[in-house]
Amino acid sequence: MKMSEYESRLAALDEVIRSYRRIMIAFSGGVDSSVLLDRCVSVLGVENVIAATGVSQTYTPEERADAEDLVARLGVTHVVIETDELADPCFASNPKDRCFHCKTELYAKIIKAATDNSCNVIFDATNADDLSDYRPGLKAAREAGVKSPLADSGITKADIREMAAKTLPHIADKPASPCLASRIPYGTHITAQDLLKIAAAERFLRAHGFPTVRVRHHGNLARIEVPADQIAKLCSDEVRETVANRLREIGYSWVSIDIEGFKSGSMNRVI
Repeated sequence: MKMSEYESRLAALDEVIRSYRRIMIAFSGGVDSSVLLDRCVSVLGVENVIAATGVSQTYTPEERADAEDLVARLGVTHVVIETDELADPCFASNPKDRCFHCKTELYAKIIKAATDNSCNVIFDATNADDLSDYRPGLKAAREAGVKSPLADSGITKADIREMAAKTLPHIADKPASPCLASRIPYGTHITAQDLLKIAAAERFLRAHGFPTVRVRHHGNLARIEVPADQIAKLCSDEVRETVANRLREIGYSWVSIDIEGFKSGSMNRVI
């Protein structure tokens, strides 16, 4: 029976995985890296796969908890790597290649961890769709010799959601949660206080029925992005007032709603 295109891509992914003896995966706890981790375990066995998670002020406690939960479920060895991007002026000044500097530090530390754990390759969870977006972190990955088996096998975000639905259903619909610094306009200095404000604001909104949300930080102004079909709910008198009051308590003087709705990577429009 002829394989479908989806099945062919999965077969290509498995072939890439099998070509390595022992793998370390740059693991954030998001759907993409979770699916990759699960697939590597199924192909090579849990004893030949290690998850490495970078933690810093740009990474929320909720995401760390999700990462720790999944590695515990799979029985995978978990290496937690602390980074300090805000100490690097090349990151904290928030240039357009901010992610390159963050990933350069992270991958240098993951390379050491991989060597210490006798891994002969490092994987990241870049997928084929990511290649069409502005992602300077990919340059850091290439320079560090990190491989992207999902992208190299043509695995798309839709493929990843389908894979998760079959093997990791509890996270199949989990919204993406990129680095908190991505909420701050390029050229605006990144501070720990601002990251805490963004995290607190988004945590509040998620708890009040908006699982997919970005709070774009413009100084004293918070610009909220939710999916277009949820804007009316956010604008309802009771919700709007509750959200505005809480975000003012967090430290924002003004609170706005983006009428275009949620757009992943919307800060990249200036590039």
